[in-house]
Amino acid sequence: MSKKPDTTRRAIVGATVGVGLGLGALSMLAPIAALKPKKEVTPETEPPKEGDVFVYAEGDRKGKEITLDDLPKGGPAVLAFPKDPETGVVKSGERNNLVLLIRMDPGELGPEVADYAADGAVAYSAICTHLGCTVSEWEPDKGLLLCPCHKGFYDPRHGAQVVGGPPPRPLPALPLIVKGNKPVCAGGFTSQVGVVAGLEPQGGSCAV
Repeated sequence: MSKKPDTTRRAIVGATVGVGLGLGALSMLAPIAALKPKKEVTPETEPPKEGDVFVYAEGDRKGKEITLDDLPKGGPAVLAFPKDPETGVVKSGERNNLVLLIRMDPGELGPEVADYAADGAVAYSAICTHLGCTVSEWEPDKGLLLCPCHKGFYDPRHGAQVVGGPPPRPLPALPLIVKGNKPVCAGGFTSQVGVVAGLEPQGGSCAV
């Protein structure tokens, strides 16, 4: 038995309206996305760049420029922020700019570190790749960087490779050169800083 013409007509009109509403909803996605505020980059939040020097991020010497002599051979690491030497702006407005500076015996550094080390000094992001905590401690017996939140250990001699705990990947490195007895930034981070989508464990952030 065939459908009545008016019933068929109503079904077609209903389907057309449904498709139209669906397309209308999809078309709204672009304007909504465009309304999402973009994070403004300022001199204080700009990522490290070639030529930046480093200053202490904390303590009595906070803001003072760091020299190679300030970095004891064999550790521990020093928490630092990059500073634009031309403008004098310290890039402390962005937590992802926090860096670990550490000086090792050049003979102890693995070949994977050679491209970004300078006179034994290496720089790594201080943001743990596990859940974004600050890698702020030093394990002197083993010479390892330690994130205190969930005991993630990184080996600074071998590209900050993970040697213990839950972090899913190494700390990104920041290439260095030496100018005037100071470690100087020679480029940007070698990989994305902090937690990478798809690699992070389930749960909330533990940033400190």
